[in-house]
Amino acid sequence: MKAVILAGGEGTRLWEETRSCPKPMIPIGGQPILWHIMQIYAAHGIRDFVVCLGTLGNVVRDYFRDFRLYQSDVTVHTASGHIEYHSAPTDDWRVTLVDTGEGATTGERLVRIRRWVSDESAFCMTYGDGVANIDIKRLIEFHRKQGVLATLTAVRPLRRFGIPEVDDGRVTDFGDTPMPDHGRINGGFYVLNPAALDKIEGSVMWEEGPLQALSAEGQLAAYEHDGYWQCLDTWKDKKSLERDWESGRPPWKIWS
Repeated sequence: MKAVILAGGEGTRLWEETRSCPKPMIPIGGQPILWHIMQIYAAHGIRDFVVCLGTLGNVVRDYFRDFRLYQSDVTVHTASGHIEYHSAPTDDWRVTLVDTGEGATTGERLVRIRRWVSDESAFCMTYGDGVANIDIKRLIEFHRKQGVLATLTAVRPLRRFGIPEVDDGRVTDFGDTPMPDHGRINGGFYVLNPAALDKIEGSVMWEEGPLQALSAEGQLAAYEHDGYWQCLDTWKDKKSLERDWESGRPPWKIWS
C-alpha cells in the first residue's frame, strides 16, 4: 500500500520559518516533520510514498536527493568528487515526488497524483504537518470493514489555552486538556479508495465539497483516535513538538 502526503502548502502561520522552507520540512529534533510522518507509516510496513509538492518543492527534492549523503558516514575525494558511502540509511523507502503546483488546492493536488495510486485498491493519505501515535494497520482494517470509499481519522486535539478545573472555588488542575468526545476534528490520516477521487470537481478543497459528497452518499467513515495527535500549525506547536522530542519520549515516536 502507498501513502500520499500533501506537502505543498504555504504555511503562512509560520512565515518566519516557511519563507525559505516548506512547512513539511520544518525540523523537529533535527529532522523534517515530513520524516517523522513517514516513520509513522513505515513502522506499520508502509514504505512507498507519494509526496505532493508545491511551494518551495525543490527543498523537498534536494532533501531526498541527498538523503543517503546526510544519513551515512562518507569519504569525499575532493579532486574527483567521488563519494564513498560506508553505511546505508536505515530508512529503506521509495519516494515519488510529484509537482502538484504552487497555490493548488488539496483537491487539485490529489487529482494530479491519481495516476500513481490508480492501481491500488486503497491508499493512505495525510497532511505534511501532523503526527500521531495512530495504529495505521487498525485504521486500514477499519476502512476495509466499513466498505466505504473514504475513511478519515477523527481526533480530540489539545485545547490551545489552559483550561482551569475548578472544585469548590479552587483550581485543581490547569493546562492543556483534550477536547471532549463531541469536540472531535478531522485529523487527516485517511484511507481512500481511488474512486473517492471521482468526487473532486474543479478547484475545490478536498475537505469541503468532496468529503461532503462522500458523507451524503454514506461513503465516508470516521476512525476515532483517542491517543496523541498534534499538528504543526503555529510557533507554539513547534515549540511543543520540540520539547516532546527533547524529552526522549515523544508520544508519536512509535518506531524503534
